[in-house]
Amino acid sequence: MTPVIELIICAFLLLGGIFVLLGSFGLLRLPDFYTRLHTPTKATTLGLAGLLIGSMIYFFVAEQRLVVHELLITLFLLITAPVSAHMLAKAALHHKVRALKRTQGQNLFTAARKRQPPPADN
Repeated sequence: MTPVIELIICAFLLLGGIFVLLGSFGLLRLPDFYTRLHTPTKATTLGLAGLLIGSMIYFFVAEQRLVVHELLITLFLLITAPVSAHMLAKAALHHKVRALKRTQGQNLFTAARKRQPPPADN
């Protein structure tokens, strides 16, 4: 394996590890539910994508085979993380989970909570 490829692999693995570490610190440090949604959907998703891409490059170079399952895991993660965060935020709004007073967009919380459910078709 050439040193350039090793540096690329190391860069992906280090960046992925840094993003995962920052995401875990953010999950511990952020004050309310709505701000905590950002760490698993943004930092941790990017971190795991970096780790998986580094692993794909390593196995592609070392074993001369295409690693499709890691690519599929990365794509699945990048697609499903924002959708699941959106569903969690909608459920939190429905259950009236409170946000901190200093959280920006308080008018959006009240507007979303005042919406009536769609009428049932009978």
